[in-house]
Amino acid sequence: MPDRLPPLQTLRAFEATGRRLSMTLAAEELHLTHGAVSRQIKALEDDLGVQLFQRMTRRIELTDAGASFFSAITRLLSELAREADGIRRKGDDTRLVVSSGVSFASKWLTSRLHRLMARYPDFDIVLEVTDVPIDFAAGHVDVVLRYGTGGYPAAAAERIMNETVFPVCSPDYRDRMGGLRSPEDLANCRLIHEIGMNTTWESWFAMMGLPYPQARGPGYTLGSMSIEAAIRGEGVALGRSVLVAEDLAAGRLLALFPQARLDVEWGYDLVYSPGNQDHPKVRAFRSWMADEVRAFVRGTL
Repeated sequence: MPDRLPPLQTLRAFEATGRRLSMTLAAEELHLTHGAVSRQIKALEDDLGVQLFQRMTRRIELTDAGASFFSAITRLLSELAREADGIRRKGDDTRLVVSSGVSFASKWLTSRLHRLMARYPDFDIVLEVTDVPIDFAAGHVDVVLRYGTGGYPAAAAERIMNETVFPVCSPDYRDRMGGLRSPEDLANCRLIHEIGMNTTWESWFAMMGLPYPQARGPGYTLGSMSIEAAIRGEGVALGRSVLVAEDLAAGRLLALFPQARLDVEWGYDLVYSPGNQDHPKVRAFRSWMADEVRAFVRGTL
C-alpha cells in the first residue's frame, strides 16, 4: 500500500497551494522557496499522471482533477489532525498547562500554585509565563489567564477579578517625602509610570479634582516592574489592587490614600477553548481558581 501513495512531502505543498491558489503564498506559509513548492507540485502531478493546476499569466486555478484531489486531501488531513490531537490529549491527561501574563504570574499566581498541586496531586502542573496571545488551536495550553477587556476572538472567557488602582510607595520613600499626608503632596514626588496601562496617573488626578503635575519619573512596561520600582523607593506607583496585595500585607508597600481608589476598566480573565469548560482539566482549574479568588477577596476587603 505505501508504494501506491504519492510522495508524502508533496501533499502539504499541494494542500497549501490549492487553499491559497498561489505558490508564492504557499511557499511563505510552509517556509519554503517558490521553486521548492513548484517542484513538489510537479512531482505530484507526475506521480498521478494528471495536471492539478491550470497555470495562467498571473494566477493559477485547480483543474477538475485537482479540485477533486484537493477535496479528498483536505478531508483526510483534517481527519488525521483530529486523530493526532486525540492521541496527544489521551497521553496528556495528567499534564495541566496554564498560561499566565508576566505580572499576574509573578505577583499573584505563583505563590498559590502549591495549593493547586496539593489539591490535584495527579496533575503535572506546567506554568507558561508570557503576554503573547495564545492560539488554542495549537493544542498545548489548557487554560490562559490574561489581563484585558474580556474580548478574546475564538475563545471562551470568564472574568475572575476586577481591580482598582491607588498610589503606593515604600515606607522609606514616604518618610523621605515628609509623610505624604494628602494627594496634593504627590506633586512633589517622582511618579512611577506603567507604560501602556489603560488607567494612568492623569486619570487618577482627574478623579481627585487635582491638576496633573506632569511629575517626572521612571516608566516600566510591566505592572510587576513598576511595583518593584516602588518597593526599591524610586517613587510612587499607581498600584493595581490585585498585584500589590501581597506587598501591602508584607509591609513592603504602603497604600497612601486607600480611600482614593480609581476603578479600572480592564480585569483578569480565565480563558479556554470554546466548549471546553467541562473538560476535566479545565473544570478542575476553574474550581480551584474560584476558591482562590474568593479567599483573596475576603482577605483584601
